[in-house]
Amino acid sequence: MDGKIIDKQTAKHYFWGDNCDSWILADMESLSVKQESMPEGTREKLHFHTEAQQFFFILKGAATFYIDDKKMMVAEKEGILIKAKAQHYIANETTDRIEFLVISQPSTNNDRITIEQ
Repeated sequence: MDGKIIDKQTAKHYFWGDNCDSWILADMESLSVKQESMPEGTREKLHFHTEAQQFFFILKGAATFYIDDKKMMVAEKEGILIKAKAQHYIANETTDRIEFLVISQPSTNNDRITIEQ
């Protein structure tokens, strides 16, 4: 929707994982932009995308990323690019809620292979 201002109050919302939030800011076949929030002590399941690369930008707090057997800390106002086919997950290993943007190109709709059940 070109030219429409969107924020967390007007975006489509859904829950994922263990009480994590996602607000869909843009959703096209070629691009997805979401603002997400994770409570303390939560994590995503190990997975990969066959086509999509993703850029995560931490808005609040610090996130831990596990990417192809490497552990990386990403601080507030920092970002990380995850290439297609890289096995990864994000975790909140802090005692505070974290907030971040996740930008996927192309969209991850129908492009997620979960490794860990």
